[in-house]
Amino acid sequence: MNLKKITIIALLVAVQAAAVLPSASAEATSKTQNGNGTQTVVRGEVVQQEGASKEYTEKLAPTTQNTADQNDIEAANTTVDPASTAPTNVQPSQDEPAKSEENAVESSNTVPTEVQTPAEQPVNETADDTDVNAASNEEKPSTGTPAPTPGSPTVPSASTTPTAPTAPAAIDPASTLGTDKLILLMNNNKMYQNGQVYTAAQPMTVKNGVSYIAVRSFVNRVGLVLTYDAKTRETIITKGADELRFRDGTDSYTVNGVSTKMKGASYQQKNTFMVPLTSITKALGIPYSVDNKAKTVTLTLSSKPTASFTVEPKEIVAGETLVTYKTKSTSPSGYAIIDERWEGRQDIFENAGTYTITYSVMDARGQWSDPYVQTITVEAPNVPPVAQFTTDKDTYRMGEPVTYTDQSYDPDGVLPAANSRAWVNQKGAYFTSGPQTITLTVTDADGATDTVSKTITITDEQLYTQEEYNALFVPIGNKFMFDGGTVPSIRQVARYDSSEDITLYRSNSPESVFSTGKLYEDTLSGKVRFMIHHANYTGKRVTMYVVATNSNATPATIETLDSGFGGPSPFATAAGKVSIQRYHQSMMDGRLKTRTTLQPGESKIILTELNATPMADKTVISLLADVNSSQPITYSTLMIDSNLDPLKEVKTLTTIAGRDVHNRGTYEMSTKIINVFDPVGGFSQSKIVLGDNKDDLNLTGVDAPTGSAESNAGNFGVLYKINLDVVAPNTLITFNGRGGRYAGWIVVNGQLVEISSQTMGLVGNALSVSDEAGVLYRTGNTEEKVTLEFTPAPGSNLPVNIIFTPMPERKS
Repeated sequence: MNLKKITIIALLVAVQAAAVLPSASAEATSKTQNGNGTQTVVRGEVVQQEGASKEYTEKLAPTTQNTADQNDIEAANTTVDPASTAPTNVQPSQDEPAKSEENAVESSNTVPTEVQTPAEQPVNETADDTDVNAASNEEKPSTGTPAPTPGSPTVPSASTTPTAPTAPAAIDPASTLGTDKLILLMNNNKMYQNGQVYTAAQPMTVKNGVSYIAVRSFVNRVGLVLTYDAKTRETIITKGADELRFRDGTDSYTVNGVSTKMKGASYQQKNTFMVPLTSITKALGIPYSVDNKAKTVTLTLSSKPTASFTVEPKEIVAGETLVTYKTKSTSPSGYAIIDERWEGRQDIFENAGTYTITYSVMDARGQWSDPYVQTITVEAPNVPPVAQFTTDKDTYRMGEPVTYTDQSYDPDGVLPAANSRAWVNQKGAYFTSGPQTITLTVTDADGATDTVSKTITITDEQLYTQEEYNALFVPIGNKFMFDGGTVPSIRQVARYDSSEDITLYRSNSPESVFSTGKLYEDTLSGKVRFMIHHANYTGKRVTMYVVATNSNATPATIETLDSGFGGPSPFATAAGKVSIQRYHQSMMDGRLKTRTTLQPGESKIILTELNATPMADKTVISLLADVNSSQPITYSTLMIDSNLDPLKEVKTLTTIAGRDVHNRGTYEMSTKIINVFDPVGGFSQSKIVLGDNKDDLNLTGVDAPTGSAESNAGNFGVLYKINLDVVAPNTLITFNGRGGRYAGWIVVNGQLVEISSQTMGLVGNALSVSDEAGVLYRTGNTEEKVTLEFTPAPGSNLPVNIIFTPMPERKS
């Protein structure tokens, strides 16, 4: 055997041995046989199992983490030739710059600064994809080598050292030096950043009309954190507090747990995880622009940390308030914040004025944030108010009116209109001789107070008696004490009653509701007045509704004419009083008129003030409103849980059977017109009685759900229009409650008058006893025609009297 043959045989033996034995290097890739199939090992780890049974693969997966996603993240872009059992070379990562990042940073002494390019304008995600793809489709990526034939083994590179990428002539890497720009090339794996050229693991690729990028390569350049969740098989990108999760083969991802649709599904390309470019940029708020001519995509990255702060409390007083600063800072790249800088910060500002405070932070890379600037106003310390008043004289006769002039003021503001003044012993007149000390305390908006007192002298001489003074001088809307025992004997005026056609829908029983449900329901047409008054005693939060249903074959129209709502309030009298005030006001100004159309079979919520605010337990609502419908409408009053749909509940609920001493029912002709033609006032007292069911009869009607006859006790919901043809000169008109506590309003000659406001020397804003009278009107020196409009206030008591009293002569 000659030397040539020996040499050939030796070479063949060596090749066969190499084909059978794996490399001893820890970086080599090999395939081994076992009873369950062939497994591929990269760097000593099992990463691929060929020919294995499904059961074996599932058992192996938790320990080998056999997923394509993880190969991309953790296997350092290693390429394995599945067609060969011979060991293959481990290919180096392509995500390397022509000059390494470390060297690139060290070679530059320039600290990156943020650069704004006016010509670059961010575009929306749809437009971005269109622009990128349109340019990408014009040119296919050029690798410099022919594409391998399908099915042929991958030929490893002749050298394991990558060649430094060469930038296209059109892009100067130095143009990105010291900026926050990252430039990507379409259909290319080149990336330009901070004066360097980097090579992505895979080129920007178009698939099904969507531009994809290599995730790891992109994340490395942007400075984000990339991890892999083996349990959920998700690739995770973290930017500060924001987290993006992608799963291979799906067309959606999550941003902070919220699922978001992508333009296309993520996928693996040569062991590289690829996702749509615009999905990442949109989720992370990275603006970019597209240059179709240069075939580039330029991203503007913000690597600076951000800083902000809040100041508490909102109101800062010079020399008094200790200021607290609450800071917030983040790093887009996840670096720790290691330093901070303040300008203008003070814990206590000694002087009033406007101050500018600046806050900045520095991250672990030495980058400072842009300053966060906030301007605060420091108020001067509060100066207490000054209480001051005068009287027109220092000495008065008994019963002589005292005129008070309040001269109180606040040196650094305006005294609040309500509850800022408290008087002690302030009376319109005094009926006991001797000294009288009057005290005034004023309170400013900051709670500071001041008090002043003045003493006047009352002589033994009498100008007016208490009764004369009350008749002449107690202001309209205020009240005074008198002998209520004389009222029953006062003669009644001759009255002529008639009615207007408006139907009363009274939902008031049970007044205290202990279980939710439908409280009242009836089908009515034309003009309807709603009087709804209920208290919530269900032990939970509820909401009340009026639902209108059109059961006709044609559309119906409901017009709201006027409406007054009070509550929710813990006090029934207060809710009823407010509802009456607003009802009369709406009639006078007409501002609450609305129109609603109901289609056949349709239900709608009307009188929405009622349901605008849920009712807490043990609170009361009160509603008085007039509507007009073109056809019969079924109206339903509901008290239900606030989370329920009234339009659904109205179809299934039945009317609550329980009743109490109060009233519910439907009553026709619920506007009463009272005409008085004879003169009133003059030389003797007279009166009109309302709501006693004797001289003023209750309306009679029916309880619609049960069909039983009803009497409208107290005539609540009835509107009285009283026309007094002749009222004598110098006549006092007062209001006197006979059934108990009363608080409400009345319209006198077109003016809204409070029946029961507080007055000098008396407390409370209601007529509490039958010995109190509220002043409604005084005629002048000639006879007058007077009109009154009155409706009983829910929560108050009937009957009531309107009294006409001749006034005494004035004295000097």
